[in-house]
Amino acid sequence: MSAPTDSTPTPTPAASDSTRTRDDAPMILPIPEGLAERAAMIGGPGQILTPQQVAEFVTTQLAAQDLDGASVCVIIPDGTRTVPLPQILRPLHAALHGRASKVTVLIALGTHAAMSESAIETLVGATEKGLAGTYPGWEILNHAWDDPEQIADLGEISADRITELSGGLLTDVPMRVQINRHVVEHDVALVVGPVFPHEVVGFSGGTKYFFPGCSVHDVIDVSHWVGALITASRIIGALGITPVRQLIDAASERIPARQLCFTCDVEGADDLGAIAFGDPQSAWAAMATVAAQTHITYVEKPYQRIVAIVPEMYEDIWTGAKGFYKSEPVCADGGEVIIYAPHITEVAAMHPGLKDIGYHTIEYFTKQWDRFKDHPWGELAHSTHVTGLGTYDPETGVETPRVRRSFATSIPPEVCAEYNVPYVDPESLDFDALRADPDTLVIDRAGEVLYRLASERPTA
Repeated sequence: MSAPTDSTPTPTPAASDSTRTRDDAPMILPIPEGLAERAAMIGGPGQILTPQQVAEFVTTQLAAQDLDGASVCVIIPDGTRTVPLPQILRPLHAALHGRASKVTVLIALGTHAAMSESAIETLVGATEKGLAGTYPGWEILNHAWDDPEQIADLGEISADRITELSGGLLTDVPMRVQINRHVVEHDVALVVGPVFPHEVVGFSGGTKYFFPGCSVHDVIDVSHWVGALITASRIIGALGITPVRQLIDAASERIPARQLCFTCDVEGADDLGAIAFGDPQSAWAAMATVAAQTHITYVEKPYQRIVAIVPEMYEDIWTGAKGFYKSEPVCADGGEVIIYAPHITEVAAMHPGLKDIGYHTIEYFTKQWDRFKDHPWGELAHSTHVTGLGTYDPETGVETPRVRRSFATSIPPEVCAEYNVPYVDPESLDFDALRADPDTLVIDRAGEVLYRLASERPTA
């Protein structure tokens, strides 16, 4: 992701200071009445859909759409999202076969590393026939976020509009809207993906598969920085229209293709509890209301220590840090969150600039804005997400995070130190003792279920 350039002014001092807190951040708007109901849906909290139910739903919904002769770009998640995609893609392939003039499947990487062919085969459930034999006629591609030739420019959203959408957090900052050209060169853009609590936008899914899933540069940097200014602790799992979702929805309005969307709620690793279909906004709203019930766990007290066991689908800290985002809200002040992932060997190969800044609180950056304003804002945002709330005193240079965050990975201690992160030897952790400790929370398969205090449970 690029840093702001001369054509992309940085925030004014008023917008970039750190006086905003969780209480005075921009308002998160309620989901508009009737929006979720606009989508068709089956299933719900506590349910498990059979593959036949899913197939019948997909077939019925697409049969009602005018897709004859249309070219369709199907946007799907990468391997960092748990979802039994074959349950949806197989009936989707059958429904489009012989109707669509062309189908391109685009993997919404954001700025993640490209998936190998074998990894893609696993993701989409290819048989022994391979990708071409399992899904004949389909071209399945990684989003080439680092190839300018693959990116279409959809113009600029004005600074005044960004100020309005961000609730005043940014001023004098226009946003260039750029996206993978396949999304705009097809008649229909069809999103397929799950909905989870998310540290930048509140709940993932819907238009988020366009931005940042298939985009680059400004939309990623601006939207992620707005989320960081609000703080991940406040925005994650917020059931409503957050300022960040307003930004990505505004960018999505510029996509010329007709937009359709299947959203789903994932139970465990292999089952779907619900699936919805409609435009991206309505399908997202329908599924976010389900995910708010299935993917947020409320606990009665904060824990002094949390060990987040990160699954191997997260290959680096850039993705595996979800173990921190989703558990930090229930860590006690002064407590520790340990990201346990012995399989992880590096922080973020796609983002070497992280080593230049390390991991810090939001105030560390906003109270030294002249020092950091030209660094890619997406990296600044990630840094704050993996650190959590805290303070920084520019007079003394003392930074005080609310909680400690440590890496129990295969990243060497000296490298952890370069990123301002304590190292914990993975072999030193006694999980039997940790699980027996009432002040410790051990989270298996961390990263997709959000933990919140029971006192924060929304009232009806």
